[in-house]
Amino acid sequence: MSEPPYYERLTHLRDSFPAPVSDRMRDAYFVFSIMQALDRIDDMKSEVPLLGEPQQLDYAAAEQATLAEEGRSVEDVARQLVGRLEGMPIWGHPRTQINVVPPPSIPSVIGALLPAIYNPNLVSDDTSYGLAETETAVAAMTSRLVGYDPARSAGIFTFGGTGTTLYGARLGIEKAFPDAMDNGIRGDGVILASEQSHYCRLNVAGWLGLGERQVIEVPTHLRNDIRIDRLEAAARAALDDGRRIVALVATMGTTDAFGVDDLDAIVDLRDRLVADYGLDYTPHVHADAVIGWAWSVFNDYDFEGNALGFRPRTVRALAAAGRRISKLARADSIGIDFHKTGFTPYISSLFLARERDELQLLVRGRDQMPYLFQSGERHPGVYTLETSRGGGGVLSAYANLHLFGRVGLRVLLGHLVEMAELLREHLEGHDSTTVLNDDGVGPVTVFRVYPDGVDTWTIKDRERTDPAARAELLRHNEYNRRLFRYLYDRAMRGEGVHISMTDCYRHTDYGEPVVGLKSFMLSPFIDEQHVERLVADILQARQAIGAPP
Repeated sequence: MSEPPYYERLTHLRDSFPAPVSDRMRDAYFVFSIMQALDRIDDMKSEVPLLGEPQQLDYAAAEQATLAEEGRSVEDVARQLVGRLEGMPIWGHPRTQINVVPPPSIPSVIGALLPAIYNPNLVSDDTSYGLAETETAVAAMTSRLVGYDPARSAGIFTFGGTGTTLYGARLGIEKAFPDAMDNGIRGDGVILASEQSHYCRLNVAGWLGLGERQVIEVPTHLRNDIRIDRLEAAARAALDDGRRIVALVATMGTTDAFGVDDLDAIVDLRDRLVADYGLDYTPHVHADAVIGWAWSVFNDYDFEGNALGFRPRTVRALAAAGRRISKLARADSIGIDFHKTGFTPYISSLFLARERDELQLLVRGRDQMPYLFQSGERHPGVYTLETSRGGGGVLSAYANLHLFGRVGLRVLLGHLVEMAELLREHLEGHDSTTVLNDDGVGPVTVFRVYPDGVDTWTIKDRERTDPAARAELLRHNEYNRRLFRYLYDRAMRGEGVHISMTDCYRHTDYGEPVVGLKSFMLSPFIDEQHVERLVADILQARQAIGAPP
């Protein structure tokens, strides 16, 4: 029988896939294709903290894209893919200090690559095999690190930090409104979180059907940690109004300034509320530790002995953060991002529940999924939001936990905090700059720059507290925006350090946002010379933009 007309094309298309059985020629072609793409990427590297040169993005042209009649070669497609990275920041570059995005380690990249080839799905162990076991192992390792009992806890990887908070709130809904999975939410439920917490609190409330207006935002101290007195007042007011508390969210490392809430006090407050009001449920406490979780490696570090030799100012910062991070085990659940302070590729987010039995609150009947779970031993898909969960995040996290160990993570985090402390020292030493998070204990520094003639010893407090300083504050906000745009344009030309800006570091006492420039150090390649380069860039930018109009 002759082959049908399509078969020749099929044979050609088969060459575009990794060989399902050992085939030296095809395997070599696969490796060669990857190496060729990496070579092209390497050609785009330079001393500039960008891949190639930034191009003007043309979304109008992108909207005209169509699917061609005929396909292209592997080589041609790979060339196009590399081109799509043109202008990307190189997160590992010491002159890239934009946000909470680290460079991934080599083993974590391999951890992301291997599942991409063999496509496991963590919905069940019969579709992921050893990766299901690996997810359990990573959850156990991380549980021990933060102080959970791995014999009682459980963890699942999800779609990001927002996903971890969503899982925590979802458990809280089931506690406050039993059988809500079946019957929906009957009544008013609220989430309480600090006003400095991640905005995902609003996404989560909206997507879960609570509504964004059911999020109660609690004021913070100047260190950006939640005010327990105001949290208690808000919680009692909600309960007095007949509302049910779905979740208390403790932020263990805010995005803008690494503020760390007092989790101990939050849990104690929750327990008092249960007793005082005779609640028939226990409000869920979720620790949003997507940034701060990694500081758990200092739980058993001897700061007095300081074997790693950190500077005294760094020891103070690490110990201050560690005191609060060490209380993570008191939370009912924890959100952890390995793709932040764990140095893995996106996405690698772990939701940890202290009591694995609580996940039963989310279980759906298998009769709803007759086409799944016909074999295998463990089936997370019966309680996960996602049906499709890839294994890249799991294997990347597993890779780095083994690569670094406790000591390696201490070294990386300690060095980054040391460099941030050095930057804060430099900025505090100039009469035109002031550090907003001067009590900062993490790798992020938020600061403001002022024109000549401003008393930077007093301006920060005056702008924050005195309504008569509103015009001055707004003028200096715009000045810092101009300075940021100047630094950004230089960075895009490869001429300086790439930092970021926040439009609202926090509000003043009279309700105006405070604009801040932000350096977030997460590259292990940053050294003192790069700190000094940033300070020089800032001072040069001051001269270049001149006085405010």
